[in-house]
Amino acid sequence: MNLVDSSGWMEYFSDSPQAVLFKKPIEDTKRLIVPTICIYEVFKKILQFTDEKKALEVVAVMRQGEIVPLDDQMALSAANLSHTFKLPMADSIILAAAQEYKALLWTQDSDFKDFPNVKYFEVKK
Repeated sequence: MNLVDSSGWMEYFSDSPQAVLFKKPIEDTKRLIVPTICIYEVFKKILQFTDEKKALEVVAVMRQGEIVPLDDQMALSAANLSHTFKLPMADSIILAAAQEYKALLWTQDSDFKDFPNVKYFEVKK
């Protein structure tokens, strides 16, 4: 399984030079999980640059993967990860989802770079 965090989705949807790094896991929808927190973050970010219609189109693409809701057990796992590793809330939820589903986490977020089962790409400036 694969999980692309919000930074990867934003690269993909903006068709940036880094988009190619996230194309394969995003387009392999049969092996893609999408935490609801990623939908929240991406939808909010797209709304900052465009309108709701475009943001909903982006979410429709994200919904092609398996949506992973935040339930009570994952919330507890995320809180434990946040406490142990001093991670922000969204990052801890994403990491908890990746761990629960045994997914490879694709990201540009340096908070994740030292965890196992993470495919980290440094942000190009």
